[in-house]
Amino acid sequence: MLNAYLRENLAERVRESAGFLKSKGIESPDVAVILGSGLNDYADRIENPIVLSYDDIPNMQAGAVSDHRGKLIYGTYLGKKVLLMAGRFHYYESGDMDKAAFPARVLVALGTKRFIITNAAGCINKNWEMGNLMLIKDHINLSGNNPLIGPNLDEYGPRFPDMTYTYNPELREKLMKRADEEGIKLYEGVYAMFTGPSFETPAEINFGRTIGADAAGMSTVPEAIIANHAGCEIIGITFLSNMAAGVLDQPLSGAEVTEAATHIQDIFAKVADMAIEI
Repeated sequence: MLNAYLRENLAERVRESAGFLKSKGIESPDVAVILGSGLNDYADRIENPIVLSYDDIPNMQAGAVSDHRGKLIYGTYLGKKVLLMAGRFHYYESGDMDKAAFPARVLVALGTKRFIITNAAGCINKNWEMGNLMLIKDHINLSGNNPLIGPNLDEYGPRFPDMTYTYNPELREKLMKRADEEGIKLYEGVYAMFTGPSFETPAEINFGRTIGADAAGMSTVPEAIIANHAGCEIIGITFLSNMAAGVLDQPLSGAEVTEAATHIQDIFAKVADMAIEI
């Protein structure tokens, strides 16, 4: 009974947040872009923007990561209605998967057609070079949790959603082709979500590599599960900001991730533009 109450309450909060955004003129985005660490400057491209702080949106929380703006930006870009989330609330900030996935639920309730979910992550694949982008073809959820646990919200999707084609294969193929034509190096691989906030140990990274992961991060999976549950198109883009623990004999830091992102802004913007256009 308690779980059912909590799910009913969750559905009410999603409707309240979506209703507030609709009252501000935000509805049925063609594309929603969730911007990861170091990538928030992409939000400045939106034309005639409606800008709202997460703190001003009912039931929304702003994350505490310093380079995340905590802003929702909606307007037109490349001829489409685009909503950008400059920053996210990470699972590690509360240990509550519903909170981490809540913004994605609101985007679904708004009628979003395509999600572009981005992040910065450590490169596990020893054959790759950090500082490049990876298109996510699949993910491994190592968080030990799932935002769909509990009674299902039937109005958004089925009880047991298939995850086989979470990251749309046709869109991936088009994006890889466009990147190749533009001379942009774009890897394609598997993203593994660890909980954080501590970086992974070398042994954990080795485990990730053994089970098929190419990159390790602390986000993206909750949003992807919610968007997939609702049948939305999903493109995942990872910035390989550093080599993961143990690949190189050196310590890791959050500042390193932010600094590395300053060098990828132009290329990231080109790839994100392609992801909106295709």
